[in-house]
Amino acid sequence: MTLSSKHANSLVNHAKKNKKFVFCVMQNRFSPTIMWLKKIIDEKRLGKIFSVHVNCFWNRNKNYYESSDWHGKLDLDGGPLFTQFSHFIDILYWLFGDFLNINTEFINFRKSKFIDFEDSGLLRFNFSSGPKATLNYSTSIWEKNFESSIIVNAEKGTVKIGGQYMDKLQYCHVENYETPTFNQGLSCNDYGTYKGSAANHAKVIENVINVILHNAEIATSGYEGAKIVEIIEKIYSFRKK
Repeated sequence: MTLSSKHANSLVNHAKKNKKFVFCVMQNRFSPTIMWLKKIIDEKRLGKIFSVHVNCFWNRNKNYYESSDWHGKLDLDGGPLFTQFSHFIDILYWLFGDFLNINTEFINFRKSKFIDFEDSGLLRFNFSSGPKATLNYSTSIWEKNFESSIIVNAEKGTVKIGGQYMDKLQYCHVENYETPTFNQGLSCNDYGTYKGSAANHAKVIENVINVILHNAEIATSGYEGAKIVEIIEKIYSFRKK
């Protein structure tokens, strides 16, 4: 949404004052596997959730950074948690709540002149709802994106959603529950020299139309967008200046 919570909250307050909407583009909320996971969590089918583990392993190459005047610049890009993986931090917040007791390690495996920040990180934290969690992320993967996955370890079951964009249900073993099936043909945004996130943007636009014309609820509000920025700021407060 922005690279600072100050700017994000200013935008939200300005919109409220002028009776305008703020829509945040968090298209992964519309992925069928993620919508299903939220449903079974809300229905308490998993019982107490013990731990959550997320891996986001992508490729961002030299051309990606050199073909843009902002990618890789700390003051304009912010780093992989802002530009690539904010979508997955949003999913974690949407499913489990705020991040607490954060421990971090930031690494630059492919040291280069194109980026002002880390290409990888290891995070360990707690959710405000209780579960322990880890988030491992990287843009250093060779040649192409590898996976974006989430594992939920809970009292009454274990679930893994994987694939490149958390689009495939790879494991589901839940007490007294029949494993669902999903369309495995989810496409991604293909930019030629690299691939971006899941292509659910049409559903974001549909939500905008339904809010404006039919008083529907905003899928990702400005308040939620500002909260994601705040969480990323909190994580990056541990990054050496």
